[in-house]
Amino acid sequence: MKDTFCFKKFKIDQNRCAMKIGTDGVLLGAWTDISNAESILDIGTGTGVIALMLAQKSCAEVIDAIEIDSDAYEQSVENFESSPWGNRLYCYHAGLDEFIEEVEDLYDVIVCNPPFYTENVASGDLQRDQARQNEFLPFNELLDGVSKLISENGIFSTIIPFKERDGFIQLAAYYKLFPSRCMHVKGNPSAEVKRVLLEFTRQEKECEMLNLTIEKERHVYTVDYINLTKDFYLKM
Repeated sequence: MKDTFCFKKFKIDQNRCAMKIGTDGVLLGAWTDISNAESILDIGTGTGVIALMLAQKSCAEVIDAIEIDSDAYEQSVENFESSPWGNRLYCYHAGLDEFIEEVEDLYDVIVCNPPFYTENVASGDLQRDQARQNEFLPFNELLDGVSKLISENGIFSTIIPFKERDGFIQLAAYYKLFPSRCMHVKGNPSAEVKRVLLEFTRQEKECEMLNLTIEKERHVYTVDYINLTKDFYLKM
């Protein structure tokens, strides 16, 4: 895994982050709707990649991020400062619960690529476990936090395992958050759906259902995937 990952308009240093650049984060950053975004929050920013992608494609003046891990926090700050949008990006070294107590603002767009490994298997690396395992940010705590931080007409975007979709949507409804877009993602035409991108709003409406296949065959990407990610990936 490379210590530095170069996109078209920015680079990410990731040698001190437990979770490296991956398809999930890039998909979420590329897919998130920023058409009405004046303020953005990235929960658990890690390397900062999603916040940076949203900075690239939006004119939002406020792009905040939070990160609980010290090493990842410091690295995301450095990645923000070395980007063309450093004056719009700010990272807080805090957990979601601490952040909610400190901040009074509401956000038009909230994104989170959450830890979702529900199997409680310790790797011996606390930093990596925090980044990967659901116990460190359970879905109910995430959704509770989002419900307190999202503006009246705001959106919340996330990516989770497909097997968690129905339960997550039911849980979100408890916090008065309702699905507006849903994209099922699979690796190739014969693969099972592994991930789902979800967008929520405070308004109940018909959910737009979408599908995305990443590759036609090994290292041959579909037109849909290229169109989604071409503003970011060098190879697109």
